[in-house]
Amino acid sequence: MVNHTPSAKTISLENYGIKGATIHYQMTPDQLHNETIEKGQGVEASSGALAINTGEFTGRSPMDRFIVKDDITKDKIWWGNINIAFDSDKFDKLYDKITAYLSNKEIYVRDSYACADPNYKTNIRVINEYPWSNLFAYNMFLRPTEDELKDFSPEWTVINAPGFMAEAEIDGTRQHNFAILNFTKKTAIVGGTGYTGEIKKGIFSALNFELPVFKNTLPMHCSANVGKDGDTAIFFGLSGTGKTTLSTDANRSLIGDDEHGWTSENTVFNFEGGCYAKVINLSEEQEPEIFGAIKKGAILENVIMDDKGNVDFADTSITQNTRVSYPIYHIENIKTPSIGKNPKNIFFLTADAFGVLPPISKLTPAQAAYHFISGYTAKVAGTEAGVVEPQPSFSACFGAPFMPLHPTEYADMLSKKMKEAGVNVWLVNTGWTGGPYGVGTRMKLKYTRAMINAALNGDLGLYDYDNYHIHSVFGVAQPRQCPGVPTEVLSPRTTWNDDDAYYKMAFKLANAFRDNFKKFESYASEEIRRGGPQRYAF
Repeated sequence: MVNHTPSAKTISLENYGIKGATIHYQMTPDQLHNETIEKGQGVEASSGALAINTGEFTGRSPMDRFIVKDDITKDKIWWGNINIAFDSDKFDKLYDKITAYLSNKEIYVRDSYACADPNYKTNIRVINEYPWSNLFAYNMFLRPTEDELKDFSPEWTVINAPGFMAEAEIDGTRQHNFAILNFTKKTAIVGGTGYTGEIKKGIFSALNFELPVFKNTLPMHCSANVGKDGDTAIFFGLSGTGKTTLSTDANRSLIGDDEHGWTSENTVFNFEGGCYAKVINLSEEQEPEIFGAIKKGAILENVIMDDKGNVDFADTSITQNTRVSYPIYHIENIKTPSIGKNPKNIFFLTADAFGVLPPISKLTPAQAAYHFISGYTAKVAGTEAGVVEPQPSFSACFGAPFMPLHPTEYADMLSKKMKEAGVNVWLVNTGWTGGPYGVGTRMKLKYTRAMINAALNGDLGLYDYDNYHIHSVFGVAQPRQCPGVPTEVLSPRTTWNDDDAYYKMAFKLANAFRDNFKKFESYASEEIRRGGPQRYAF
């Protein structure tokens, strides 16, 4: 039973420098839903969900994400164009400006926490300018009971003001929007952008630093579910690869869809209390659980609706990154609490737009480490200005924008845990088959589900020549047979019907892997370096 009763507790924001504000504390989802509509900031869809427009930004802005360089971070963060350093004094001045901006306004405050495992629980206070941003925080973070709220003491604070615009030349930002983490003050400030994902990704980035550095726990940008026998499966993958879709399975209980920790006590726990799913081309037939979760309490972002509030999920006229956030209890089949045991299977998901990777292949420990550090998927033509043919896209650890440490630190932790747990690791191509994007077709979801189920059930056989073929370019082991999948689909070369064209494209992608990995070679062991493609064309 979910408690939607407003808290009787009242709070002050004076200690944050926010003065004279009208504070709405711990409002219920219904209250925030209605408040958004009354303020003209959203409308109700026919499903009952709240539909809002995030404004100028419909996705994250990675070049405007900063970390304050201080005594805690200066020697530990992997500084560069992903983790961009920010001056401590400039943070203090910008903080004062954003809190002055929020003073004398209506403010929405939510106390919540991250990390379902009580040993790692992190209390969070979120201070929002808009009611729908606060509803997002309700959906995405874990919800404390009334008793837990009585003595609630926040460890991290998120201050979120989409209407506040920075002055780049004065404030030290790149432009008017920003998301900045301060580990000494345990504060995240987000301004100039209404994109809600910045709120949760700020806390995710903080945990990605604190858990491995201080708590010997591996943070993972992944989804996770558990079977009826208690076997945990983990799904790594970048946006658009099917991470949320494939982990939301009627036959398995969902632990979480995006962010998890793997502890030294051999548990896997969800950071979050909700799901944040892409809804481009969503259909009830293909993804019934996610479709059914879009109801009162959910927030649809940047979708197009008709006059009756019916959503056209194929319409990307605002953005390709249309989304829905909903509390995890909108999914019927969930694990409570959101904790599982050591994983038995790990899946690396990639939407290979070159169409050359097998739809499923088994990886050795060295290959698993190599592919984890690489974090490959591909951009297809038309998704970004200037993209006219498939382009490889690499994001270390399948989540580089949120990983403050050097990728090899996470890879070493993962490799050690995989070996200790004896886990099977699979590379799954949810992208194209029969040719690259524009020539081939997208892998059928029913085939991908069948392959994952076969891996989970142990139906793909022992790792030997009778059951697997070693790919001649990438060296991965592709199964020769899989229940529910035509044999020819399992071999990407066979689906092309043109060996020369296939190998030319395969070598092109192999070269891209090698070029990308050059920046990690000096950190990686010989074993990991040999986990990549072994043949390539000059």
